[in-house]
Amino acid sequence: MNILQKIARRIIKISFDTSVSTIEYFSKMDRYHQQVDELRKLENGTLGKEIASCLDDHKLTLVPKYESHDLKHVLLDYKMTAEDEIRMQAFMIGNGNYSIPSFTIFFFGAILLPDLWTIFCADFKKGRQTIPISKWTINDFANRPIDELRTELAQPTRQKINLIDMKRLTQFAAMATVLAGIFGMLFCLPFLFSSNMADLVGAGFPFVGGAILVVGGLLTLSNLTKEKNKSQQVTSAIANAG
Repeated sequence: MNILQKIARRIIKISFDTSVSTIEYFSKMDRYHQQVDELRKLENGTLGKEIASCLDDHKLTLVPKYESHDLKHVLLDYKMTAEDEIRMQAFMIGNGNYSIPSFTIFFFGAILLPDLWTIFCADFKKGRQTIPISKWTINDFANRPIDELRTELAQPTRQKINLIDMKRLTQFAAMATVLAGIFGMLFCLPFLFSSNMADLVGAGFPFVGGAILVVGGLLTLSNLTKEKNKSQQVTSAIANAG
């Protein structure tokens, strides 16, 4: 692993840790600590017990409004690492989880980890071939044996998912691009005030690249909005004519 790959993974980890810390800071955590305590009391081999053990091993707790996130990590056997976080999002998008957080995290990670694109593609295909689990919750499945659940996921039954239309996919991609560009610019900004020429040059090009991503994403969103308005005008004109 070269220095750029290490830096990319470090950036992803810092981003996730900061996001989780921010959510926890502005949330009342007592209920979530209590939920983890209840999961610890479940029988060995159950999904809930495995989730609690995973959280304890990494000195973590359930994240408010993202409890099912840890369920998927444990159930799908994706580790708590930068690479596996993005891999899991690739799987979940393939599995039909078309949400803004999933697309944002995936595109952000894919931009920083181009060396794993082949693996991300394989995870996406795996998600397409697995029964939908995006709606699974800890409350519903905590008492189920994890081996039994994994056997169900391994059934060779290709799910029927309505593919997301290109406009919606483009919208998600544009939003993720804007967010990635903004993050890149903010990350490079402190180095632009350095008196070291190497820092200025090293941060200048990524900063410009981030600006290009932001502008490109905003232009794409603007074009989509124009197309939507034009479509609505055509529909309205047809309805009035009728």
